[in-house]
Amino acid sequence: MPVLLGPVLQGLNIRDNGCYVDGTFGRGGHSREILRLLGSEGRLLAIDRDAQAVAAADPGMRSDPRFEIIKDEIAHLKNIAAERGLLGKVDGLLLDLGVSSPQLDEAGRGFSFRSDGPLDMRMDPASGISAADWLARVEEKSLKKVIAEFGEEKFAGRIARAIIATRDSNAILRTGQLAELVASVVPPGKKRIHPATKTFQAIRIFINGELEQLDAALAASLDLLASGGRLCAISFHSLEDRLVKRFIRNASREPEQYRGMPSIPEAFRPPMKPIGKAVMASAGEIAANPRARSARLRIAERV
Repeated sequence: MPVLLGPVLQGLNIRDNGCYVDGTFGRGGHSREILRLLGSEGRLLAIDRDAQAVAAADPGMRSDPRFEIIKDEIAHLKNIAAERGLLGKVDGLLLDLGVSSPQLDEAGRGFSFRSDGPLDMRMDPASGISAADWLARVEEKSLKKVIAEFGEEKFAGRIARAIIATRDSNAILRTGQLAELVASVVPPGKKRIHPATKTFQAIRIFINGELEQLDAALAASLDLLASGGRLCAISFHSLEDRLVKRFIRNASREPEQYRGMPSIPEAFRPPMKPIGKAVMASAGEIAANPRARSARLRIAERV
């Protein structure tokens, strides 16, 4: 179920002959609706780093001449667009960040503490090292830093010590093991979230380089988008949202030396402008799709 679908379609300001990029295809919910709104001259390029997501793309979409899907990373957006002659020609770029529902729901992917499975957490299982391999070798100081910064977990030190102490006698290979270990050292909070939520988020973000991927994609948006083209970014936690908010703010301001001046040289004019404020899911959408609860959509337009 695509999150914030209506606001995304409105935010992209879709033209029937426009060119659009879905940088995070997932299971294609947003792409399917974007394609439905395009005319015969429209074009949609979809990207996902997860081979399972690419393989699951609807055959009807795959056979549509207006549609292309590739396995790649949003960090490579500029090169992907350049190879297709799309720099400066994209009318809308969508980034639906974080982990997808199918990744969370499949225990074998190792993303969730709710069902036991191998502790993997890679969005692209063919690339990088698994969470289990990383936990087997990481130093306590580095582990604490990751959990504190990427999970915003105040008990990061306690959790890191417990993981290091446990792994020396018992390798941590399963999501259930890690979830139980974290829960054993983190006091229950007032909010109804699992004690391991923040630790799992932190390790996943680190393993997949998610914030670096986002930084690269946001920077590339300036090269991809045509004048009037829209950037729509959906984030699910404060770290992502802060990056998106900061990028839009900085890209919407002239350099400090020109701030407040009546005339600014063209080369120093802000390349983007924000469109509205952050959009959140309605109560109705959250009731139908609880995972929309933490979603934040921010929109900006290329000047």
